[in-house]
Amino acid sequence: MLEELKEEGIVNKVGGRFKLSTLIQKRLVQLNAGSRALVELNTSDKMKVVLQEILQDKIYLDTSNEVRITGDVAEVDPTPDIEPGDL
Repeated sequence: MLEELKEEGIVNKVGGRFKLSTLIQKRLVQLNAGSRALVELNTSDKMKVVLQEILQDKIYLDTSNEVRITGDVAEVDPTPDIEPGDL
């Protein structure tokens, strides 16, 4: 077993064992489909890559249990581009 999985810290960071398992599985699918790793590691073990991405806060599960990359959300300008004459 990988050392990172023996620590409760990674479980607590993600929000529980179920969420950790879901995040790992979904990220492994992405990596196997060709997504690039978000951390520099000298290993071909994708599980180690995913664990490091989690520990370094590079990935997380959003509220709909989808994998998100930190900083992935685009900023939305709250001010609409409407001129007073357009009303």
